[in-house]
Amino acid sequence: MRLISILITATTFSGAVAVSQETGHQDQHKKHKANRLAGESSPYLLMHAHNPVDWYPWGEEAFAKAKKENKPVFLSIGYSSCYWCHVMERGVFTNEKIAEYMNRHFVNIKLDREERPDLDDIYMTSLIIYNQATGSGGGGGWPMSMFLMPDGRPFGGGTYFPAETGPRGIGFQTVAERVVRIFTDEKASVERTADLLTKEVQRAMKPKPSTSSVRLDKKLATGIVASLERSYDAKLGGVNFNPRRPDGPKFPVPPRIEYLLHQSAQSNKQATTMAGLTLDKMLAGGIRDHLAGGFHRYSTDREWLVPHFEKMLYDQAQLATTYTQAWLQNQDPAYKRTATEILNYVLSDLTDKSGGFYSALDAETNAIEGEYYVWSRKEIDEILGKEDAAIFSKVYGLEAPNDFEHGFVLHFPSAVASAAKSLGTTEEALRPRLTAMRAKVLARRKTREAPLLDDKVLTSWNGLMIRAFADASVAFQSDAYKNAATKAADFILTTMSDENGRLWRTSREGKAKLNAYLDDYAFVISGLLALHDATKEARWLTEAERLQAKQDELFEAKETGGYYFTSHDHEELIVRTRNANDGVIPSGNSVSVRNLVKLAKLTGKEAYRERATSTLGVFAEQLRSSNGEMANMGLALAEYLEAGQASPTKLSRDGLQPTSYQAPVQQSQQKNQTPPKKQPKKKKPVAAKAFMSVDKLPAGNKAKVAIRVDIQKGWHINADKPSPSYLYPTTFELKSKYGTKLTQVLYPKFRKKRVEGEKEPFHLLEGTVVIYGLIDIPAAALGKTEELQLIVKYQTCDDKTGMCMRPDKIVLGGKLPVVNMASVKQINKEKFVVTKPKPGSQKR
Repeated sequence: MRLISILITATTFSGAVAVSQETGHQDQHKKHKANRLAGESSPYLLMHAHNPVDWYPWGEEAFAKAKKENKPVFLSIGYSSCYWCHVMERGVFTNEKIAEYMNRHFVNIKLDREERPDLDDIYMTSLIIYNQATGSGGGGGWPMSMFLMPDGRPFGGGTYFPAETGPRGIGFQTVAERVVRIFTDEKASVERTADLLTKEVQRAMKPKPSTSSVRLDKKLATGIVASLERSYDAKLGGVNFNPRRPDGPKFPVPPRIEYLLHQSAQSNKQATTMAGLTLDKMLAGGIRDHLAGGFHRYSTDREWLVPHFEKMLYDQAQLATTYTQAWLQNQDPAYKRTATEILNYVLSDLTDKSGGFYSALDAETNAIEGEYYVWSRKEIDEILGKEDAAIFSKVYGLEAPNDFEHGFVLHFPSAVASAAKSLGTTEEALRPRLTAMRAKVLARRKTREAPLLDDKVLTSWNGLMIRAFADASVAFQSDAYKNAATKAADFILTTMSDENGRLWRTSREGKAKLNAYLDDYAFVISGLLALHDATKEARWLTEAERLQAKQDELFEAKETGGYYFTSHDHEELIVRTRNANDGVIPSGNSVSVRNLVKLAKLTGKEAYRERATSTLGVFAEQLRSSNGEMANMGLALAEYLEAGQASPTKLSRDGLQPTSYQAPVQQSQQKNQTPPKKQPKKKKPVAAKAFMSVDKLPAGNKAKVAIRVDIQKGWHINADKPSPSYLYPTTFELKSKYGTKLTQVLYPKFRKKRVEGEKEPFHLLEGTVVIYGLIDIPAAALGKTEELQLIVKYQTCDDKTGMCMRPDKIVLGGKLPVVNMASVKQINKEKFVVTKPKPGSQKR
């Protein structure tokens, strides 16, 4: 593919820490009247509402103008907590000369990538393909600067551009002038480039067709561990490490860590090592906010020391989940502290009074990234006094050389236990002192000018956070976390839903807008299912099923399987994506598979599992060749296979069969040795089968069970209240895993038989008799697979000789899903025609 190159090079800034001298944009804001962005709700777009650039929001108005005036479109994509987005805004978009040129020659569109992830994905893919094809050496990143045809097809672009050409790259004015000249003088080449680039983007963003049959098996689900091992930093942790660029930035990539934790739970030692070291190094590094809690976006170095300081809600949600899961696996108190600090930070700083969670906190203040978070030794001395400051400095790395120009980033250079030992104390004694010190330092930090808060509420990110709080409420027995999840879920289902139950994408100050995407539905359903697990309240399962039905209606690719990212009635873009690769958040398709597997388990509805199967089938070949980009789909497949292996017993009219144990057959040492003949088992004179009145167990309700006991001719067993009283009674008992109880038993009518020498007649059961029971299923078992053991105890006696065998029992076993009453079907009706008991029969 040969594309016209409109740029010499574009410097990509993926978050490197720097100071901008391009300040004064607040004064510029006062000079200029509001542009069209003033009517938007996104904090990022509102930052540009007083630029001299005549910005348009994405929409038909902008493209109609471009077509009418035959002008190229300049599309600038960023987000509120993006440091280099701010730098470009201050340096380029407030520059009067540059703005005048942009207004004259372009139609300029400003976009918040978090509000429109569909467009961000399409044009980021376009930029990466363009850079690869032209050999520009650039990558992707934000701010994203794209040049489009009047119909939206891309023909070139870059990331950050300074106002003038210099060490940071080619100047934006130079780029803009070159684009205008090529668009005017070489229109045919531009058209050809736009066509080729658009076709390549369409090809790249559609699922790859399967060229062979790929089995959905355990090998496919576990193969990602080896892929992740190739990008694993065995020295300092991390599973996106590039050994060719060892000093490059490191990202947490929670979907990969969660996958590794799952594999660790399956006794994969390598997964245990990789997840453990990564989590340990992250919680010790400067990427973690050791004062207020939470994590910054990523580390700019290999050591996890100096972060890119923005804080994103999706990182807090996913890392709270992974540290909670890690604590559940090995009970390391450091994991619990880290998880609870994240959650408490979100409650304190990122939670709206309505219950929704805010999106992000900026990286900079006063145009300096990280200024809010870093410290000097002098400041710490002033706050804590020399004695405590010396301890604090040792524990949090202020004694080490400082590589960050603006101050020390707090971190753990060694374990607290090691620091305590070197200070001549114990960890138990040191930790309370550190807690008090941190509180003082944090109080001082709060007197500083705070970074900008992006207070819009995004549905998908809130879904991740609901899940994190719900899971943690169970793990840590916290009502506060459960209440936070509940309040947020109620907010999403009211404020973020329209009158038809369809979700909105974003809201700010209680005003919601933009139709939701696949991720919004999938992540909210995941959160609701976690909340159902935490509270056992049926309404959350009901809402999850309702939203799943809406997701299927709006996004399902019925002809091939899987889900599109945009709804069927979405505006037409240059490509409609259906993706399963994880980014900073897991893919909507992988989360959907996990949801469907769980819904199938909770409700027993086969349709959910069928959709999970078809979605996995669409991406199976990509999963096989994935290098870790589809970790969450690998986790989804593992859960799918586990659910299939532990599928509930299906009841037929033959009833539940007796459980049995078969001893392993010893293999002959001699290859050709003839195995011994099996001796035929002697048939017992008593057999039994169990029949249920329902195909699934109704949570919070009752069901009937019938035990048919077949007694061979010439034999009998005793009644439940035997006579004489010294005889062994026939009884029916029930054992269960999740608290299902046998509440009432109706034993069969017995026959009286007089025996010489006995004052009282014998009470005998002969032939075929039926024991009826009523069972009570607890509401808390909803969504689980109940394991029942129905136990009949008896003693068999010979009619002729009167001799009795040893007491015996028959155990009838089976597994049944516990579901809502609406999902239950009545079966075996003919088995439950019970005549009114006559005197002599017993009811308990």
